[in-house]
Amino acid sequence: MAGRAGRADKGGTAQEALPGAVPTMVELDVLYRNEQHALVRFFTRYRATPEDARDLVQEAFLRLSRADLRRSGSILRPAEYLRQIARNLLRDRAKTARRHAADAHVNADDVELAGADELGRLEARDSLGRLEAAMKSLKPKTRGIFMAHHLEGLSYAQIAMRTGLSVSGVEKQMARAFEQIHRLTGLE
Repeated sequence: MAGRAGRADKGGTAQEALPGAVPTMVELDVLYRNEQHALVRFFTRYRATPEDARDLVQEAFLRLSRADLRRSGSILRPAEYLRQIARNLLRDRAKTARRHAADAHVNADDVELAGADELGRLEARDSLGRLEAAMKSLKPKTRGIFMAHHLEGLSYAQIAMRTGLSVSGVEKQMARAFEQIHRLTGLE
């Protein structure tokens, strides 16, 4: 169908044309009672909340009541014309949403990053210093076992094979390392 949906054209339908340029209140009332539920379902199918759908139905009928049909005649199929208004409302709503999203978009380069947390940096440096001192205070054998587990990712069994200790001996060395590191640094 070219042009506006529901304009007078050749071939009739079961619905009668709304005579005159603008539908009368009685004609709008009849059309509203016949079409409101279908329009609410139409709008909710396109993710409108029930409340928004009812508002959109009101807006569609408002647009229909304000339609300027003087130049092109009466509406032959008012229900089709109303559905076209509904589709146009959804398009307008989508355009508005895209425009708002574009307006709300902030380029990451335009965002000012928060300044460095000087206190946090000082605390971290202090913690690293205490950890380094605690590691140096460990016996070489205990430090080696601790580093093999935490830096190399070796299991206690692998460390036991490498050092010649039993697994329980490795566990005891790890416990000593944790206890001394915790005591000297306050870290867990």
